[in-house]
Amino acid sequence: MSTSTMGSGTAAGVSTDFASHFPETRGYLSACTGGLPSHATLAASREFHDSWASGALDARAIGDSAERTRELYAQLVGMPAERVALGSQVSQIVSIIATAVPDGAEVLCAAGDFSSLTHPFEQLAARGVRVRYAPVAELAEAVTPETALVAFSLVQSATGVVADHAAIVAAASAVGARTCVDLTQSLGWLPIGAASFDYTVCHAYKWLCAPRGTAFLTVREGLDDSLTPLAAGWCSADDVWASCYAGHTPLAASAGRFDLSPLWPLVAGTEAALALFAALDPAAVHDHAVGLANAARSMLEMPSGNSAIVTWADASGTDLAAMQAAGIVASGRAGNARVAFHLWNTEEDVAMLAGALGR
Repeated sequence: MSTSTMGSGTAAGVSTDFASHFPETRGYLSACTGGLPSHATLAASREFHDSWASGALDARAIGDSAERTRELYAQLVGMPAERVALGSQVSQIVSIIATAVPDGAEVLCAAGDFSSLTHPFEQLAARGVRVRYAPVAELAEAVTPETALVAFSLVQSATGVVADHAAIVAAASAVGARTCVDLTQSLGWLPIGAASFDYTVCHAYKWLCAPRGTAFLTVREGLDDSLTPLAAGWCSADDVWASCYAGHTPLAASAGRFDLSPLWPLVAGTEAALALFAALDPAAVHDHAVGLANAARSMLEMPSGNSAIVTWADASGTDLAAMQAAGIVASGRAGNARVAFHLWNTEEDVAMLAGALGR
């Protein structure tokens, strides 16, 4: 199966000085917790609120912006726009995917994965659905003929480990199992899209630097009817303005049937955020983020890696406390200290980290 990539190059007039797109900041090493807004996202968000305050909101214009957001996301993940649905939270979207799991079937998940991906499948026990866990590094080998769905994050939140998605997809395909992949911790720095997977989910507020509250679903062609649109509403139709009232509520012909009504204050900012990533060279973004992460690993006397997220054992929280005392925004997860590097980060952030940890 082909691997889709984020974006298609750097557009004319878009700076390759990645940090220039963001307000100046130092020591923010937490894209894995939440991204920072670009200048364009801040401007678009302020314009919305100014329009709201003046009584000039235009619902149709907001809908048009939401459609452009869908198209930008489709570009980023290498899918047709009609294969993309708009939601608000990953767990809500995964709950829709869960409707396709047959009664009595097995769902295979990565041990220690983020609960928004796994928890909805745990709620299917009344239908006899079994959720089995295996280490992400062993997920391909753990697939059996009883497995109906393999659900995993492409990049693990707690550790930053990048899953061997090609091996997992091949193992699932061999037994007729479908794949559900969470791109929340990867899309924006790792140029792997959605085309290789049956279903993908992604919240845009981390590495895509959008306001929190916009998430995306992709559904492979031919699988729409396998899912139940649990939260169908007026935006689940192709012509939303003709589907506002009971008596005429057709579902969209494509993945738009799974849409939620967009959160109006977030739409313009999300469009601006995705437009930036669509304009950047994905390979350059990847090399920038992973290069800084590997500089941090070298400073920490760790081997180089392939992830923009760096974690190390810190059960007592001593290193996290030292980073916070030095003005670094970082996080602790599952007994690890965790830092991440993205567009706004520079070598100065690596030096700041070294100073905080006395290296």
